[in-house]
Amino acid sequence: MDSLLIAIMVLVLLYTVIPYFLSRWLGLRVVKRGKDPSKIAFTFDDGPDPIYTPILLDLLKKNEVKATFFVVGSKAEKQPELIRRMHQEGHLIGIHNFLHHSNWLMFPWTVRRGLEDTARVIEKITGERPVYYRPPWGMLTLFDFFRRGTYQIILWSVIVEDWRTSGGSEKIKNRLLANIKAGDIILLHDSGDTPGAELDAPRNTINALKDVLKQVKEKGFKSVRIDELLKR
Repeated sequence: MDSLLIAIMVLVLLYTVIPYFLSRWLGLRVVKRGKDPSKIAFTFDDGPDPIYTPILLDLLKKNEVKATFFVVGSKAEKQPELIRRMHQEGHLIGIHNFLHHSNWLMFPWTVRRGLEDTARVIEKITGERPVYYRPPWGMLTLFDFFRRGTYQIILWSVIVEDWRTSGGSEKIKNRLLANIKAGDIILLHDSGDTPGAELDAPRNTINALKDVLKQVKEKGFKSVRIDELLKR
């Protein structure tokens, strides 16, 4: 019985914790930042949201900013007009997965099916198949870690806990302005209906960005899509 328990624990470590450590802390097989000293990338997870995503798109358009949206496939299927608008306004659309579940709690074939279903939804709406992928909470499995050729995994270099409402927009603004550096990939959220998040949190994110987008531009940074950030 003890040997069986040890074997299960080893398998769990191999499938979850070790890939997480190698990717999040060592940056292996993932992208966490770019190298261009003049560019940064704002990325938004968990949408599209019928309330907050349109407001965010208006703000990005006003400031002439192109961003990257890692969308949940089941939401994209219900909000095709928002996916279409993202695409038409020049933003990049990537995959978060079909449902906002931890990859650690799914079988490899379930994760793969979610990726393919989300890619199919996005391609049907935009005519372009997504190639960038960010797993929910950045929780990679052994399957994600060694999967080759189909999707480029994008993590982040700046995160400011914008899924919580405590501290309001000032907290988000101050943390962003204090931490953003050349080449950064900034993780934010345009929906608050996922586990651990608060429904109204994106309102603070959007309010913070009203100042942040202007100030990073004044500092000489150009806010671009992930594919442009990674150009050599």
